[in-house]
Amino acid sequence: MHQLIRILTIERTFFPDPRISGDGTEPSHMHYALDEDYFRGYEWWLMKEAKKRNSNITLMGLPWSFPGWLGKGFNWPYVNRQLTAYYVVTWIVGAKHYHDLDIDYIGIWNERSFDINYIKVLRRMLNYQGLQQVKIIASDNLWEPISASMLHDPELLEVIDVIGAHYPGTHTVKDARLTKKKLWSSEDFSTSNNDVGAGCWGRILNQNYINGYMTATIAWNLVASYYEQLPYGRCGLMTAQEPWSGHYAVEAPIWISAHTTQFTQPGWYYLKTVGHLEKGGSYVALTDGLGNLTIIIETMSHKHSMCIRPFLPYFNVSQQFATFVLKGSFSEIPELQVWYTKLGKPSERFLFKQLDSLWLNSGGSFTLELQEDELFTLTTLTTGRKGSYPLPPKSQPFPCVYNDDFNVDYPFFSEAPNFADQTGVFEYFMNIEDPGEHRFTLRQVLNQRPITWAADAFNTISVIGDYQWSNLTIKCDVYIETPEKGGVFIAGRVNKGGILIRSARGVFFWIFADGTYRVTGDLAGWTIYTVGRADITAKKWYTLTLTIKGGFSSGLLNGRPLWKNVSVTFPKHGWAAIGTHSFEFAQFDNFHVEAAH
Repeated sequence: MHQLIRILTIERTFFPDPRISGDGTEPSHMHYALDEDYFRGYEWWLMKEAKKRNSNITLMGLPWSFPGWLGKGFNWPYVNRQLTAYYVVTWIVGAKHYHDLDIDYIGIWNERSFDINYIKVLRRMLNYQGLQQVKIIASDNLWEPISASMLHDPELLEVIDVIGAHYPGTHTVKDARLTKKKLWSSEDFSTSNNDVGAGCWGRILNQNYINGYMTATIAWNLVASYYEQLPYGRCGLMTAQEPWSGHYAVEAPIWISAHTTQFTQPGWYYLKTVGHLEKGGSYVALTDGLGNLTIIIETMSHKHSMCIRPFLPYFNVSQQFATFVLKGSFSEIPELQVWYTKLGKPSERFLFKQLDSLWLNSGGSFTLELQEDELFTLTTLTTGRKGSYPLPPKSQPFPCVYNDDFNVDYPFFSEAPNFADQTGVFEYFMNIEDPGEHRFTLRQVLNQRPITWAADAFNTISVIGDYQWSNLTIKCDVYIETPEKGGVFIAGRVNKGGILIRSARGVFFWIFADGTYRVTGDLAGWTIYTVGRADITAKKWYTLTLTIKGGFSSGLLNGRPLWKNVSVTFPKHGWAAIGTHSFEFAQFDNFHVEAAH
C-alpha cells in the first residue's frame, strides 16, 4: 500500500536545454572587447518563441566557452574576474533591453572549473546592475567540490541559489543536501530519442527526485536540429534535422515529458510519500497546494531505460498490482484523469493516451495493474490534451546541387542556412568598399582562439551538405584578409565535427597569402598530399574548385588546373566545408557544390 499524505516539499521545474556546443559553435554577443551585438545566433529567437508558447517558462544562461579576449592570452576565464562577470552581465542586460527577455538563472562554466571569488564577483555585479532577481546556479559539473566549498564558505553558500549537477544518475551526495539549497539535474538525458531514450527520460524524471531530491531536470537537448552524423545525433526530445525539406519527427520523449509537464508547474510541491514500487518502478506525487494532485508512475525496465551515462546497475521490473490511498484533504477527491504510455513492441505501443477516468473507492483508494515499460499520470487536472500537428513534409536528402551567393540585404539570422560552424563563426557580411559582385559575403569573424570547452581545432571550419557525399565538386570564391600569414580552404569528404573536429579527415584544398597552396588529408594538416607555389596574395578574390571522384582529386585556381590526380583513399564520404588556417578574418562568396547521386 502506498499512502499519499499531503506534506509539502519543494518546487518542480523542468525545461529542455537548446545549447549544442558538443556539435558546433554558437556566436558570442561580444566577439571582441568593444563589440556588442544582441542579434547573433538562434538563441534569442528560440527564447522568444518559447515565451510565446509559455510566458512563464524559465530562462537560464550557461557559458560553455568564452571569447579569447577575456583570457588575456590564457585559456582561462578567471584571469580578470571583473571582466568576465561584466561579459556575462551584459548578456543578461542585453536580453532584457533588446528582446524583453528576463533571464532567471545564470551559471558559471559548463563542466569546467569554478572559481569561488568569481562567483562572488558575479553576484555583486548582478546586484549592482539591479539584477537581484537573477539567481546563480553552480557548478554544472559534479556535486563536489562545489557542495563542500559552500559548506566551508558562508558567503559562497549565500550567493549560490541552486546546485546543479550533470548526469547525476538520479543520486546526490550528503554535502549537497546539507546546504539545504535546491538541487537540480542541470543537464541530463543526452540519449538517442528512440524508445530506450524515452524510457531513460521517463525513469529519471521520477527518480531524480525520489533518489536524489532534485526538483528540476534539464534535457540536453531540446530539438535535434543538427547533422545526424555529428556527435550525439538525434539526442533531442524531438528531431528536426532537415531544414531543406522541412521534415520533422515528434519523438516519444516529447510525450514522456508531457506526463509531467502538462500536469505540474514550477512552484508545485512534491509530496514526501514518494518512492519505489515493490516489483520495480517508481511513483511521485505533486500538488499546487490548492487541492490539485498529480501522481506519475513509471515501470521502465533496465533494458529499455538505459541513458547514455552514467552506468545503470541492473534492476528488475515485473507485473504487479499497486494500491494507493489518498489521505487528508486528498481523500475527498472523487475521480482522477488518467494518461497512459506503453513503450516497447509496436503492436502494444501507446504514447500519451487518455484512458477513462478513475473513480476512487470511499476510502480514497485505488488499485492499478502495472506491466513493465509503462507510464501513468493520474491527476485532478482536466486540462491535459495530446496536441496534434499537420503531417510533416517528406524526408529528403540534402540537395545534390546547392548554391549560396550570400546576397542578403537584411538577414533574419546572422549565419547562413545549412552551414554548421564547428570552430570559428561565419557571419553574413557587407563589404562597404566593394560595389561589385562581392558586396555581400560570408565572413569568418573570430581573430582569436576562444577559451575553449572542448578540444577545439586551431583552424576554423563550417561544414555543410550530406554526410554520404563521396563524388563531388565544390567551388567557392575566397578572400584572405591577413597578409603573408593568412590562409583559407575548401574541403570535401569531411568525416568529423563537434567535439571531434580536431581529428577531422577529408580532402582539404588550402591557399595561403605567402603564395603557396597545399592539399591535405586532414584539418590539422599532418597528412600532406601535395604542395606548391601559386600566384596568390592577401586582399584579392580567387575562385577555388575542388573535385573528388573515386580515389582521386584535383583542384583549380581561377578555373585553371593547379593540381590533379592526387590519390585520396580515406575517408570515402563526408560533408563539404569552408574554413581558415587560423583564427583570422577571411571571406567566402558564391559557394557551389555539386554531388553525384
